[in-house]
Amino acid sequence: MSLQGSLSIERMCQMVPVSRRGFYRSLKEQQPAEEEMEVRSAIQQIALQHRRRYGYRRITAELHRRGMPVNHKRVARIMREDNLLGMQPKQFVVTTNSNHKLEIYLNLAGRMKLTGINQLWVADITYIRLKAEFVYLAVILDGFSRKVVGWALDRTLAMRLTIGALQQAIESRQPEPGLVHHSDRGLQYASEEYIKVLENNRVIPSMSRPANPYDNASCESFMKTLKREEIYANNYNDLEHLRANIEEFIEQYYNRLRLHSALGYRPPEEFEQQIEASGAVESRSATMVFFENKENSGKISKGLLGKGTQMPSSKGLLGKGTQMPSPSPDPFSC
Repeated sequence: MSLQGSLSIERMCQMVPVSRRGFYRSLKEQQPAEEEMEVRSAIQQIALQHRRRYGYRRITAELHRRGMPVNHKRVARIMREDNLLGMQPKQFVVTTNSNHKLEIYLNLAGRMKLTGINQLWVADITYIRLKAEFVYLAVILDGFSRKVVGWALDRTLAMRLTIGALQQAIESRQPEPGLVHHSDRGLQYASEEYIKVLENNRVIPSMSRPANPYDNASCESFMKTLKREEIYANNYNDLEHLRANIEEFIEQYYNRLRLHSALGYRPPEEFEQQIEASGAVESRSATMVFFENKENSGKISKGLLGKGTQMPSSKGLLGKGTQMPSPSPDPFSC
């Protein structure tokens, strides 16, 4: 309602002249239109602020965070009317080369129940097409908070690409011994150089099952988000231009601002800060669950990442033909 100064409603109605009943009836009819304009303006502001990366679900969540309880169907309608619908993803392309004779490690990620950060890291590689060349991006995410903790960009798939992302993650997070690093079975992650860096920092390697990208779903989801919301929406002059834009997207936008549906529509950094402040994480150790074979239908659970934790023997746990190390306090015995 517009400002009326020092005049009362009754005095203004006498000056026009308009009855008080007519004034309030007119005011009641105008309020829905004003509220509609306020919601539409907020939606446009959020969409432009996030460079049209948000769909109607995230915009609805952001409106709720701002104290505007708007239905998601209404948000979708307004976005459709104003041509603000988010950009659609392109077809997924498989880039993993697992045709090698290097050692393959047991898939531990699928058996872990995470309770905090730096218990599971998930790594992956993707390609990006520029005007005159292809370049490659290696990324490492924290499996608990979905935060990007390390990344590297290069023109080739040389070992320095994945090792660079891993070293950046280790320097920024300083993880305790026992962290599990999960990746696909690609040559870059199974190489002696990469495994050596993991061993030197007391990180346990884990690898996906063959031809199953869903074991690495959180990192695959990030790659899809990066390409849909940043790569496909822009043109890059060269590698350095791309590097600057990716750094801004990851460090300033994705980790700090973008609402993540798996985190209750919170950014990764905010999620980590709230978890730490609330003390919701009772233990710094994840839980590892092993399922018995058909002869033994029970289930054995044991802490994996705690200091001095012993791994169970494999007898009767993972099925016929599966081998596990004997109990040892050293995580690299596995």
